[in-house]
Amino acid sequence: MAGPVPNAERALVLFSGGQDSTVCLAWALQRFERVETIGFDYGQRHRVELDCRAAVRARLVRAFSGWAGRLGDDHLLDLGVLGRISDTALTGDAEIRFAESGLPTTFVPARNLLFFTFAAAVAYRRGLRHMVGGMCETDYSGYPDCRDDTLKALQVAINLGTDSRFVLHTPLMWIDKAGTWDMAEDIGGSALVDLVVQETHSCYRGDRSQLHAWGYGCGSCPACELRAAGHARWAAGRNLAPEGSQPG
Repeated sequence: MAGPVPNAERALVLFSGGQDSTVCLAWALQRFERVETIGFDYGQRHRVELDCRAAVRARLVRAFSGWAGRLGDDHLLDLGVLGRISDTALTGDAEIRFAESGLPTTFVPARNLLFFTFAAAVAYRRGLRHMVGGMCETDYSGYPDCRDDTLKALQVAINLGTDSRFVLHTPLMWIDKAGTWDMAEDIGGSALVDLVVQETHSCYRGDRSQLHAWGYGCGSCPACELRAAGHARWAAGRNLAPEGSQPG
């Protein structure tokens, strides 16, 4: 659980209220003297994740007193226009399936490009040089804006367009969902793992009526399947209770 000594720089974390962004927030709190968060309301069906953000932040402060002084302001931006111009299963009632393009209908075109661009505008004004996102191309749904090459190119474009030296961090890029659970435990032990299970939300259908060993969700959408499968692999490696059991 002992992490690196925080450096004197400051960071902005793209924080949705989901598992990945929560682990990235903890990762940033280990490393930076000051960490702010930013979220985006783009008309997502699983908007309940935005409602989880305050609870996650509050519990992080309660459970990890050393982070209380590092966690700074939260910013929530209205990107409703993205939802209005999208025709996806995340922003409407479309079926969650694979489209003819080979991508799932949950893909919201340019979402991460816009998220980082708007985050850069806030970071520029706030003097935050580091930006952190939970994108991953190891265990994901095939979204092209989650790829490492995409985000490296975006970092170059943002820096050229703002005459800055922003650094985009993606600590989950090369690990799978089991590795994300491992990272949570390495950073914050069982306290952080329990927080992820009980407070975060990743289910595309916005279902918080069912609590599984891996967290709340419908259990059948792609986000739930990835999260559950990763938790099962992680738990099997540690001889924990099976996926179907609920945390006490």
